[in-house]
Amino acid sequence: MIEVLKDLQPVDVFKYFEKLSQIPRGSGNEKEVSDYLVSFAKDNNLEYVQDSALNVVIRKKASQGYENSPIVVLQGHMDMVNEKNSDVEHDFTKDPLKLRIVEDRVYATGTTLGADNGIAVAMGLAILASNEYQHPAIELLVTTSEETGMDGAMALDPKNIKGRTLINIDSEEEGTLLVSCAGGVTAKASIPVKFESVNENLVAYSIKIIGLKGGHSGMEIDKERGNSNKLMGRVLISILSEIDIRLSSLNGGSKHNAIPRETDAVILVRAEDSVIVEKKISECEEIFKNELRTPDPDIRIKFEVLQNSPTQMFSKESTKNVVNYLYLIINGVTSMSMDIKGLVESSLNLGVITTYEDGVEFISSIRSSVRSIKNELYNRLSVTAEINGGSVISESSYPEWAYNPDSKIRTVFENVYEKMYGKKPHISAIHAGLECGLFAEKFGELDAISFGPNLYDVHTPNENMSISSVRRTWEYLLEVLKNIK
Repeated sequence: MIEVLKDLQPVDVFKYFEKLSQIPRGSGNEKEVSDYLVSFAKDNNLEYVQDSALNVVIRKKASQGYENSPIVVLQGHMDMVNEKNSDVEHDFTKDPLKLRIVEDRVYATGTTLGADNGIAVAMGLAILASNEYQHPAIELLVTTSEETGMDGAMALDPKNIKGRTLINIDSEEEGTLLVSCAGGVTAKASIPVKFESVNENLVAYSIKIIGLKGGHSGMEIDKERGNSNKLMGRVLISILSEIDIRLSSLNGGSKHNAIPRETDAVILVRAEDSVIVEKKISECEEIFKNELRTPDPDIRIKFEVLQNSPTQMFSKESTKNVVNYLYLIINGVTSMSMDIKGLVESSLNLGVITTYEDGVEFISSIRSSVRSIKNELYNRLSVTAEINGGSVISESSYPEWAYNPDSKIRTVFENVYEKMYGKKPHISAIHAGLECGLFAEKFGELDAISFGPNLYDVHTPNENMSISSVRRTWEYLLEVLKNIK
């Protein structure tokens, strides 16, 4: 293995981050990385638990003088979002990430970096592997499948965790302490489709929306970036408003919690309507370029006539139902918090569209810090699906994390930050979902906080991490642990 990060500080943190980067660990493919954590525990003679969901808990005794301090749970997740540029050859099931350094940033090459949340795991391992640091008893909790619904956290047996002070290292902005987060639910809508044989007189068009930035559907939803799935709905409804079209396939996005960057559709039209199709697509591209000129200036709509026409197409009614649902479903920010200025309260992200042999599936990520609003948004998707002949089921529902006005760990973090930097940290809530809400509900009494180094463009192939921020965050964490009495 070429050690790209070997000269970076803190050495041990980047050493373990690079080791993790060599292990494929997309959500649902965590057996190898979970076993690596177990091997680490064995090699360092540390007590550990690996449960049936592949969550791993590694315990280390308190350093001298901290025997009576409360047990601290350091927490992160081992899985990462697998996203790559379309022109990059990378098999996320077996290929290691190709790390590179550009000035103060660490990137992968054409793929997501997995700093979300590999940096948390790396910091935890660095603390467990050393006897140089002062700290209370530590439980490193590393969960699975956080990115696809927090399945590992949901499956965790509370008996495996003794500590009730939790430090989550899954935040992405240095100097900001997160004390509350949104709850969420994944909504899967299915619109049934009847297929028919393609008439020989029809012309097949491939339409692709590309060039968008995408991003994390919690962290970047307020940046008004284009959602390629929803934009495709506008293209298709624009064409359908003037001529009869038939869909043959519709696919876009790859993760429910990532704003989709690319969507493609295959439609069939009468030959005499080709001019209208191309005119409508060109008009939509100009409209999108204008609307998204600031957040997504590189948006493009590619189209071409297919020489090999598909043999099956949606019926007229099925085409109408699918296009109408895609066009009508709500997406993006739906409400802002009236309590915390600038905080998104509720949102939806239509992350994935997939055509199957019997229908089209639409997967949306719903988030809200108000449970009743989360339920209301889900119901609106359900009604929209029903009027188009479909239905919606829910998956991976997780609770919001409520603000604790009496948090002791927050006070420690605030005091240490002021001592180190001479200013107050920013106390904030986050629209993205964190596992803290699940743990608070599962454990009952829990004092939790979330923080982390600067990460950028998370969940995209441009994901990167600040080297200097990792160093400062690491030093901050060590000082916090030293001050927990």
